[in-house]
Amino acid sequence: MWEQNYLPVAGNLGFSALAAAVPVFTLLYLLGVKRRPAWIAGLCGLGAAALVAGLVYRMPMTALASSIGFGAAFGLFPIGWVVFCAVFLYRITLVTGKFEIVKDSVGGLTSDRRLQALLIAFAFGAFIEGAAGFGTPVAVAAAMLTGLGFSPFYAAGICLLANTAPVAFGSIGTPILTLHAVTGLPMDRLSADVGRICAPVSLIVPAYLLAVMGGWKGLKGVLPAAVLCGVSFAVTQFLVSNYLGPQLTDILSSLAAIGTLVALFLVWSPRDRFDFSDHAEASAPPRKHPTGKVALAWAPYLILVVFVLLWGLGKAYNPPPPGAERTLTQAAGAATLGPLKTLFNAGMVDVRWPGLHQRVLQAAPVVPKPTPYNAVYRFEWLAASGTACLLAALLSALLLRMSLAQFWRTLLETARQLSLSLLTIASVLALAFLMNYSGATATLGLAFAATGVLFPFFSALLGWLGVFLTGSDTSANALFGNLQVVTAGRLGLDPILMAAANSSGGVMGKMISLQSIAVAAAATGMKRENESRLFRFTLRHSVILATVIGLITMLYAYVLKW
Repeated sequence: MWEQNYLPVAGNLGFSALAAAVPVFTLLYLLGVKRRPAWIAGLCGLGAAALVAGLVYRMPMTALASSIGFGAAFGLFPIGWVVFCAVFLYRITLVTGKFEIVKDSVGGLTSDRRLQALLIAFAFGAFIEGAAGFGTPVAVAAAMLTGLGFSPFYAAGICLLANTAPVAFGSIGTPILTLHAVTGLPMDRLSADVGRICAPVSLIVPAYLLAVMGGWKGLKGVLPAAVLCGVSFAVTQFLVSNYLGPQLTDILSSLAAIGTLVALFLVWSPRDRFDFSDHAEASAPPRKHPTGKVALAWAPYLILVVFVLLWGLGKAYNPPPPGAERTLTQAAGAATLGPLKTLFNAGMVDVRWPGLHQRVLQAAPVVPKPTPYNAVYRFEWLAASGTACLLAALLSALLLRMSLAQFWRTLLETARQLSLSLLTIASVLALAFLMNYSGATATLGLAFAATGVLFPFFSALLGWLGVFLTGSDTSANALFGNLQVVTAGRLGLDPILMAAANSSGGVMGKMISLQSIAVAAAATGMKRENESRLFRFTLRHSVILATVIGLITMLYAYVLKW
């Protein structure tokens, strides 16, 4: 068994961290400076990670190659599977002509591009994040905005910015559940602290989003909508995370925001006409359609909502202990979600990844004592969120009476459109897994942990780095959760707050992860040369918002300790 060494360069943390960061520098250089497409940057970053793992960390070639395969497999399924099926569903509505009716119905609520972005990118995207996560909200919302006439680049950028507030509680609270499982800290207190960090940021994200779209001039005309949307979402997020737990935080918060916006649109509209012509096509006035046609056009998305919600709740359902009395709610859950969870478990295959599972030994201080590193690939072909999207697509194709020829053409066109995006996702996840198993990611984590009194600030940035590398807040919590707790103990800080900061800071890394950029580019059909431009666009906002999270954490750590 090969043991990880976190100080491979002369036993020095600084030099070792510089070596470990070479793959990250490679990604930043190729995307931010050389403006290369994401798939090229991903493959080059993977090559740099392989060289560092082999030459610097002395990782055995078998484990090195195996970790690359493990990461690529995870990138294609479940991540790539979600993207493919979500885009396939959108294209079905497009080919059958139903998306035009969807567009007209949204335009009937509001023709203002700013309000459409709030409703779809922020509020509806947050609902999909809460139910499914793993790239689904960006794929669905970005495709919808593109269909409404937004330019592919701006639709992608807006959705990436909007997909920040809900990420920590995504997929029925999976990131918090993972953090609880990894650290052993109380889940209710983790949920509460994440809510207390994220809620102030959620309060400003809608206004921030509109300010990015059109500056103060663009924001001023729809300020009431931005304020009401932010307040309804943030207050609900705070209350639910603190008093109910993480599972329903996003779902209830997004429903509050959607309900508030729709009610506002019925009695109010902006007085100004904001010129958004550089980033959206001029659209014809929305046509009136019979209620039945509107309901049929929206049916694919309503079916999607039902399926992803059932899938999320079914996976999260935990029956009461044998012999315990059941409440009415638990009895209803047993009747509806129990069989679904049984079906999911029956369709699950755990593969102990050959050449890697328990062949690598993690060492202190990343873990309290030397521990074999597990590498189990869970093939949840039924329980995956992408499968819920696929079933929604199949049912929608039948409901919309799509011909078999249309169906196959749409399927092949979707595969062609997403080929390079799936390659990007696979290469970036392979890079992330290789850095994890070689010990390079832990070296970077230890460098952040060496910041002493400033650690609460850098604790959030550590989560940000984890999500940038892995594309997942869940993965970043699994990666750095224990390290946060160990470091907090050494520095006399609250371990629950530091673990919560990891998850909260991680949400701001989502918009710059190559996985998310590939998803957004694929969903909108954006030109390949614009992927690096999209990265540069989101990078500065990611850094600004991650800094805000770090400052909030510092405030809670040293000033508002209560």
